[in-house]
Amino acid sequence: MSSLPDSSARRRIAIDMDEVVADALSRHLDLYNRRHQTTLTREHTHGKYLHQVVPEEHREEVEQWVRDVGFFRDLPVMADCVEVIRELQQHYDIFITTAAMQFPNSFIEKYDWLAKHLPFIPWTHIVFCGDKSVIATDYLIDDHARNFIGFRGEGILFSAPHNVHVTGYRRVADWREVHTLFLEGGLEGDAAVQTAKWT
Repeated sequence: MSSLPDSSARRRIAIDMDEVVADALSRHLDLYNRRHQTTLTREHTHGKYLHQVVPEEHREEVEQWVRDVGFFRDLPVMADCVEVIRELQQHYDIFITTAAMQFPNSFIEKYDWLAKHLPFIPWTHIVFCGDKSVIATDYLIDDHARNFIGFRGEGILFSAPHNVHVTGYRRVADWREVHTLFLEGGLEGDAAVQTAKWT
């Protein structure tokens, strides 16, 4: 039996942007390596953020980049996310939810990025927010477990180098695993997600 939701009671999925659909870490690494003639890779950030592995004198610079105009404009797209989100949209109500309030220069860049790479997501389903506990969806796919605090649906941790040691949540390694979870019966038999929490 299919685990996909009844079309008359579609469940809602909120999806974070950075490190879930947009590859911000690759941009960070590229900037750092070009400016400091280094060869840092994702493996170097295993269990940490980039600012935690660079020399102390470079940390402020690295942390500033996400506040600079232009950083979010053309981030790489995470593999398979466009195709999977397009398919998810046929069965679920999809919302892109990003904590942009922390980085006000990112608003228009994130909006333009979504219009370019996920043009099938309507503006009504794009949410710029701070505290994600206000999001009324059944699921939240995010790389930061802190965003699950107070969230009343199920938080699903999208794997990233910085969260490899986080436990206590259902985890997906990539967008193929998202596809398996939501479209290939991965939720079947889970009593906690059999019915929609929101009407």
